[in-house]
Amino acid sequence: MPNSQPLPATSTAPRTPQDVLREIAALGIVASTVTHQPVFTVAESKALRGVIDGGHVKNLFLKDKKGRLFCVTALESAQIDLKRLHEKIGASGRVSFAGPEQLLRHWGVTPGSVTPLGAINDTENAVTVVLDAALLTLPRLNVHPLTNTMSTGIDTPDLLRLLDAFGHPPLIARISGEPGPGAP
Repeated sequence: MPNSQPLPATSTAPRTPQDVLREIAALGIVASTVTHQPVFTVAESKALRGVIDGGHVKNLFLKDKKGRLFCVTALESAQIDLKRLHEKIGASGRVSFAGPEQLLRHWGVTPGSVTPLGAINDTENAVTVVLDAALLTLPRLNVHPLTNTMSTGIDTPDLLRLLDAFGHPPLIARISGEPGPGAP
């Protein structure tokens, strides 16, 4: 069985999409990656339906009143109440969007490329990865491998294993109206 220990950072420079894909392969995870035009919104990514199989997600990079950071991932169709989200993810007070500087510093990506796979760059463990419980009902998900010009399809259990290997076992929470396994 492949090693699932957190991967050491090789430098202070952000890891690249190729680094992510190498780590996926090193763990014995089968994934497929498609290169496409840049997509910055869920609406723009809908052009990829039929080209890429699996569930499509949206990602929010958020901070709470105490400055704690969260990468929240949900189905692209999920309705997320930002006014109440803090209650579901254990944040201190309401959450708001973190700035592009924090996104680049901790996650190694720019706006439009937010992905749970940014965990590979968070060597300080400053960010909590939150997955909506509804995601776990799908066998396969599509996430950006650190760039919005690529989408990587990965089996949902393998995404969980990859995040664990990156040292970021995700918090699974029912954050949308979508039902999820074991969600209250």
